[in-house]
Amino acid sequence: MSRSHYSLDRSRALPIRGTTKLLSVASATYGGDWHSAPHTHSHMELFYIVGGKGQFLIEDQLYPVDANNLVVINPNVSHTEVGLNAQPLEYIVLGIESVELATSENSNGQFAILNCFESMEISSCLRNILREMEMRGSGYEDICQAYLEILLIRLMRSTDLSVLSAPSQTGSNRQCAAVKRYIDLHFKEPLTLELLAEEAHMNKYYLAHAFKREFGDSPINYMIAKRINESKYLLAETDLSMSQIAQLLGFSSPSYFSQVFRRTQSVSPLEYRQFTKRGY
Repeated sequence: MSRSHYSLDRSRALPIRGTTKLLSVASATYGGDWHSAPHTHSHMELFYIVGGKGQFLIEDQLYPVDANNLVVINPNVSHTEVGLNAQPLEYIVLGIESVELATSENSNGQFAILNCFESMEISSCLRNILREMEMRGSGYEDICQAYLEILLIRLMRSTDLSVLSAPSQTGSNRQCAAVKRYIDLHFKEPLTLELLAEEAHMNKYYLAHAFKREFGDSPINYMIAKRINESKYLLAETDLSMSQIAQLLGFSSPSYFSQVFRRTQSVSPLEYRQFTKRGY
């Protein structure tokens, strides 16, 4: 008979279990036609580059990223993704509460860009989290949380990253952050307050109040600002018609697009295009 027995040394357990929480999971493809404004979150974001090439704008500095790179953005760090038309940037992103990842890299603890070419365990954890979220089988939340904890431990094993605790958010803050991220990814689609409230599992009136308290504006006004910001790029850099731009950005009609643009920018879309084309 042969038998092995091992005991766990709980005194050496890492400060992850019961504190770190998975807030959100998303997958996206960013080409050169998508322009996201720099923004911050009160939680950490972890991006795994599935394919393509692009850049991350982090605190006004551009950093190139490629397939199998892992980008860690700590809370309250300004950032945005920059894709390329030739090789659109594809990634999976996790929103993670109550933790920061510290690194010895010269980034002032704000971010880290890691090469995960040889770490199949890390990419496997991320893909499993996304698959569980998509399938939503029984107990998927607990499975996703378990994969997250495994992922963070794998990262610390294979890199110089270490885990630091970060202040937690209230439930409404988490839900508002999830709604904001949803708008960031889907603002071109026909979103309504009812749909956003359903996504957040909140009463729509409470969502409107909590979102404005958190971000200074209502969810719908935030969505409209995202659309107008994108329309300014399309007006200046493309020859798309007003009807095409209105349709592309989810406005119900060209006249409504023109009305909203004039109200927020004090000029019509056509006037804005003329000014920018002339270099004013």
